[in-house]
Amino acid sequence: MNTNPPIAKKIEKKLEIHNDLRVDNYYWLKERENPDVISYLEEENEYKESLLKSTNKFQETLFNEMKSRIKKDDSSVPYFLNDYWYITRYEKGKEYPIYTRRYMDIDSEEEILLDVNKLAKKYSYYQVSGISVSPDNKKLAFGVDTLSRRIYTIKVKDLATGEMYPDQINGVNSYTTWAADSQTMFYAGKDSQTLRSDKIFRHELGSEQDKDVLVYEETDETFSTFVYPSKSRDYIMIGSSSTMSNEYRFLSANTPIDSFSLIQKRERGLEYSPSHVGDEFFILTNQDKSTNFKLVKTPISSPNKSNWIDVIPHRENVLIEDVDFFNDFMVIAERIDGLLKLRIRTWGGKEDYYLGQDSKLDYKNDTYSSSIGYNPNFNTNLLRYNFTSLTTPNTIIDYNINTKEERVIKQQEVIGGSFSSSNYTSERIFANGHDGVQIPISIVRHVKTDLTPNTPILQYGYGSYGYTRDASFSSIRLSLLDRGFVFAIAHVRGGEYLGRPWYENGRMLNKKNTFRDFISCSEFLIKNNFTSKEHLYAEGGSAGGLLMGAIMNMAPELYNGIIAAVPFVDVLTTMLDETIPLTTGEWDEWGNPNDKEYYEYMKSYSPYDNIKEMEYPNTLVTTGLHDSQVQYWEPAKWVAKLRQYHKGDNLILLHTNMDTGHSGSSGRFEALKEVAMEFAFLFMLEGINK
Repeated sequence: MNTNPPIAKKIEKKLEIHNDLRVDNYYWLKERENPDVISYLEEENEYKESLLKSTNKFQETLFNEMKSRIKKDDSSVPYFLNDYWYITRYEKGKEYPIYTRRYMDIDSEEEILLDVNKLAKKYSYYQVSGISVSPDNKKLAFGVDTLSRRIYTIKVKDLATGEMYPDQINGVNSYTTWAADSQTMFYAGKDSQTLRSDKIFRHELGSEQDKDVLVYEETDETFSTFVYPSKSRDYIMIGSSSTMSNEYRFLSANTPIDSFSLIQKRERGLEYSPSHVGDEFFILTNQDKSTNFKLVKTPISSPNKSNWIDVIPHRENVLIEDVDFFNDFMVIAERIDGLLKLRIRTWGGKEDYYLGQDSKLDYKNDTYSSSIGYNPNFNTNLLRYNFTSLTTPNTIIDYNINTKEERVIKQQEVIGGSFSSSNYTSERIFANGHDGVQIPISIVRHVKTDLTPNTPILQYGYGSYGYTRDASFSSIRLSLLDRGFVFAIAHVRGGEYLGRPWYENGRMLNKKNTFRDFISCSEFLIKNNFTSKEHLYAEGGSAGGLLMGAIMNMAPELYNGIIAAVPFVDVLTTMLDETIPLTTGEWDEWGNPNDKEYYEYMKSYSPYDNIKEMEYPNTLVTTGLHDSQVQYWEPAKWVAKLRQYHKGDNLILLHTNMDTGHSGSSGRFEALKEVAMEFAFLFMLEGINK
């Protein structure tokens, strides 16, 4: 075993733009096929193993403990679509799902559509995605990824014979949209180098891929395109999306060889998303400076924005996140003061109210999350929705619009018999930000864990793309809470927790607010004796890994340990390289560094460019060799450079999964091994070994 930290060799690479020279000594680590790169990653893994060797038995204990809480023979809640009940289930001792259906009656004979366990036997990684049944119920299309780079091969199964069609569509997105004839399919192709979804093709079942017809090409490199069916299944929709703009086209599912019609041409800053209802499109949009979005409607015959009529106007203090439509009503997911509320509104507005007022679920605690569930049927009086909180397992509810009654149809089981929500307590508190803005923090702990300077807290953050990390339950997290840890979510700017402005104030030239907000939350926890710098830990992944890298440079003294998962840390180099996945589409999130103003701002916070000689916290960095979103070389370079400048005895560890990508292992339980390693790292720093 390697007990000495690996020292990566230096090969000078000069990077110059805007008359500014950067020297990157570890640029060579992006040479994926270079044996020296693989050797270095393996050495890092060996070093990590040597430092964590004492925790191996504990890791196994944690893995088995977390696994034991998960129901092995679990199944999804059935949903009804086009004469069939669909259920996904798991069997004991198996890692992958089994997709099934039953004709008309939930108690009728089960038909197995796809047993992924059988398909995955020969692979170290196997991911099935985009399952889509044809309108005639006789064919199943699905995407397969065996490398974890989110590049799929679409396959089609004959559900009558169980045999696979010869059709194989390679190097594309996973999802297939069927036309009404059940013979024509639409799918999104990927640029082979950048992996941007850039083309929509039409495929006739039984034909070769090279005969597929290009029906739409997205030539703007800052946009990606996608295809999907309307909920009504009457239309095939093509969307194009960037951070700041959208554009949609539609085509009758009955005439798949016709041309697509445009709803509204793209405009810089205009975002919209359509839903088909009757002879109209209902559109969620930020038109006319509706920062928090509004709902409009427009006739299908003339859908451009000149005909958009307000249905639910814009409100300054309410963000509309989602809308779903039914024959007799609509449901609107509204975020108010950080909390998601579901609003029921019947057509014509005769009834208009929020769910939860008479619910038995714990809506009174400010650490819950509610969301619209999967509702594929338009003609139903039942709304399926989800509820969870930091202390309440994920719960699926059917709400009857006519009787106003709700029925819990499934709640996540925590196996073992020892779990009780009453053993845990949660609350929402607010930290004072650097500019006086109040930053919400959701925290959960065991009732026997007091908040003192000796209490370990794991503070989590993300804060990018408008993604909101709501308070939700995790059975895995119980392994932390039951050993005295507190878990805290810092709802920093860059997400949309407090509405769309919360996002706008944490991106582009406001990005540093994300980092400062997180630090303000940490300072609040320490100042109020919830913990101390000797017992405060931070965690974030992907763009949240950028957050980790930034706070390590800005305030390393606040943290005893950091977990940075698949971290996006080499911001400038990546955003200047248009040949790698995601770059051009990210310019509206971070800025385009070809513009000097954005270059200088990004350089001022980019974790890799701001490493300096000082003592960094104990740090565990994870990545996957085949990651297509944050390429493995970013965390590898970051760790190499941290080692060069780090002063002191704190650990800097890199774990590279040589078989997977951005999302980790594909098996249901296999991914828990990496979580067990991360938890063991934290417990080791706290002196907890069982």
